[in-house]
Amino acid sequence: MSAIIPTNGKSRFRDFGFSVGRLPAGDRCAITDVAGVRVGHETIVRDADIRTGVTIIDPGVADLYTGKLPAAVAVGNGAGKVAGFTQVEEFGTIEAPIALTNTLAVGPVTRGVIDLVLAQQPQMGPFDTINAVVGECNDGILSAIHRNVVTSAEVHAAYASRSADFAVGNVGAGTGTRAFSWKGGIGTASRRISVDDQTYTVGVLVQTNYGGALTVLGVPVGERLGKTDYAGFLPPAHDGSCMIIIATDAPVTHRQLRRIASRAFLGIARTGSIMRHPSGDYAVAFTTSRMGLEGSGAVGSCLRDEELTPFFLGTVDAIEESVYDALFAATTVRGRDGQVLEALPVDRVVPWIRAVMGCMEVRA
Repeated sequence: MSAIIPTNGKSRFRDFGFSVGRLPAGDRCAITDVAGVRVGHETIVRDADIRTGVTIIDPGVADLYTGKLPAAVAVGNGAGKVAGFTQVEEFGTIEAPIALTNTLAVGPVTRGVIDLVLAQQPQMGPFDTINAVVGECNDGILSAIHRNVVTSAEVHAAYASRSADFAVGNVGAGTGTRAFSWKGGIGTASRRISVDDQTYTVGVLVQTNYGGALTVLGVPVGERLGKTDYAGFLPPAHDGSCMIIIATDAPVTHRQLRRIASRAFLGIARTGSIMRHPSGDYAVAFTTSRMGLEGSGAVGSCLRDEELTPFFLGTVDAIEESVYDALFAATTVRGRDGQVLEALPVDRVVPWIRAVMGCMEVRA
């Protein structure tokens, strides 16, 4: 049974009996269904104008710095301030927990992740470096992003809180984010995939902060509510980003992970995004299996490319569901200059989805 906790006692998307696609979810329907993976948050709500935070995704393997994991990145629209991506692309590995925060806190959060690794690696030499992967979304609608409020201390607090059971909604790096004119946040989901009698897991976590016209399981929710990000043909000036973290335990290589990561944006497109001009849309994919590392001697035992299609499907379905998860779990928040992001009116949306799903079942 899922122990993922929505903020303020709300229900998750699948608590209403909904799911995306036909592949089964893991026990938690979360990124932490990938064995060992843990998520931690530090939520920063201060004064009337600070609504931000840090989220840490820890692969949960022993000695990550010296025993790196295969990883890859994909860029849907590069309007962002992410850190560490070029080395992941060049070397095909991650060597530290992944962090998410707000746009102008990438610097201090990067330093915080470096400090975490330094504390765990006292033998490091004076010329050794650490590649910290940090993603971001602009939460400036609710939070004064020019204020210097995120430090290494918040990174350490998020790391200390990491767990297989974590909160979703407006928490951690999702505290101040927006999605489709509504309050966004952190969402998560997972899928089980069987290949040759072996079962693998794909888990995803999203930090939703992007615009468009919300569609839920094919229902044009934004249009029905009369609230989309489009006025005529032009969206409003304020839009955000989407950070997508994909974890798996499958034996795949950096190249194959890049192929999986590149499908991530199909998931957010299903929800109504076109990745407009100022939106930074990024995916980071990693596996907890070291079989795909060059020089491991086991690359030949990795999955074949023709076996990746179920992973593409599971990734896209889980990302779509993760976006809904974030929206259903988020609550209304007031922040900078009295601006308010309202929670999606779930009580109005759920009957529409059920009506459409009922019609589909009758036709089937």
